[in-house]
Amino acid sequence: MPSLPRRKMSLKAAPPLGQKPYLLDAYTAESLCPVDMRSLCTLPDGVDKAEWIASHTVAFFQLINLLSSALSEFCTTRTCPTASGPDEDGKKISCSAPLYTGYIMCYIQELLADQEVFPSKSGVVLLNVGSVIFLYLFHMLAHLYWAHFQHIAALEMQPHLNTVFTHFTLFSREFQLLDWADTEPLEDLISALTQKDRETWLG
Repeated sequence: MPSLPRRKMSLKAAPPLGQKPYLLDAYTAESLCPVDMRSLCTLPDGVDKAEWIASHTVAFFQLINLLSSALSEFCTTRTCPTASGPDEDGKKISCSAPLYTGYIMCYIQELLADQEVFPSKSGVVLLNVGSVIFLYLFHMLAHLYWAHFQHIAALEMQPHLNTVFTHFTLFSREFQLLDWADTEPLEDLISALTQKDRETWLG
């Protein structure tokens, strides 16, 4: 993936105000390239399933960490006193978003570095750990879309974020790493992006 742009907010107008600007067609249509994301998720012949999931988990962790870091100047204890997301009726995180993000990234990093936990010779253990990691990474993506999409659009980062999010959600469903209840707050976005991905690939 190309490196993320680091631009001043004044270079591009922010999206119009609204509860879910990320659902506008002008934004959901944007991705990095016309690639069939579903084919990228399919386990290739002869490849160990645990290793396939492990390598993708590491890659998603690195990409989402990169996206989050690019927006760190906008995600502060003042602007984001809670780790808010689209599910405002759900359980709320009492700490600030940057503190929550820091906890998540440190915790995941420790899991990835522990050779007794990840990757594991046991596919069952790996799937359990992978599900925990994917859930936390989904929380981070949800916060980026919900709280910082105006910043993302102003920095012209939406193609990067949409591409990562589409690949991430399709992969999580291919290997049942997330339940529908976990992703329900962003189901409208998932439907929009995966439909656009299919239409782009089919021409």
